[in-house]
Amino acid sequence: MSIRPVSFAPGEWFHCYNRGVDKRNIFMDEHDAERLQMLLYSSNSDTPIHISNLPHAPGQGKALPYVLEQKRGKPLVDVGAYGLMPNHLHLLLREINYGGISTFMQKLGTAYSMYFNKKYERVGSLFSGKFKARHVTSDAYLRRLVNYIHANAAELFEPRWKKGKVRNMTKLKKELSKYPYSSFPDFLNAERPHRSILNIVAIEELLSRRPSMETIMDDACTFYQLEIAGENIGQ
Repeated sequence: MSIRPVSFAPGEWFHCYNRGVDKRNIFMDEHDAERLQMLLYSSNSDTPIHISNLPHAPGQGKALPYVLEQKRGKPLVDVGAYGLMPNHLHLLLREINYGGISTFMQKLGTAYSMYFNKKYERVGSLFSGKFKARHVTSDAYLRRLVNYIHANAAELFEPRWKKGKVRNMTKLKKELSKYPYSSFPDFLNAERPHRSILNIVAIEELLSRRPSMETIMDDACTFYQLEIAGENIGQ
């Protein structure tokens, strides 16, 4: 599959991803990751929600559920799955109307970069150029992609997982199921406000059943070797 330029089209799923410039971290702490999650929700609207302008917004630790409860306009995209890592991010997006993905990604990147640069008193680009995107062309590809996105955080607990070497699969599933910066807990029906970021129903219709942890890791390894390794995303 070719990397951008790619022709986005309504009703089609796309894998969109980017990393920090010079492979730098784009999340320095949990508040940064939560800010990006807020923006995954607030930027996905034809009517802007400016987080900093919300009245009576609570402090750190309570802001995320508060923002995810706010009313917004019509979504630009369906977010099927996401995974945030210290220096990169992966998103599964379906365009609702023409231009939706490009508009959403531009709003997301600009808003987060402004937040990050102000907080850390820096200037310049935060992300490594334009986001990359690949068209999801089959149900099998979609399944492997969702499993890869959800397994991505395994890097933090099992550094050799991309080579198919996991020391403790049970422990890894426990860690991934409570990793707060991906949609995996939502796929496991965790009760948390983050679910409002997703259109999880659209994905569940395509995934016949919830796979075992072994299947998730096998799919993720296959996807990594075939699609990601040559681009060194997050490395």
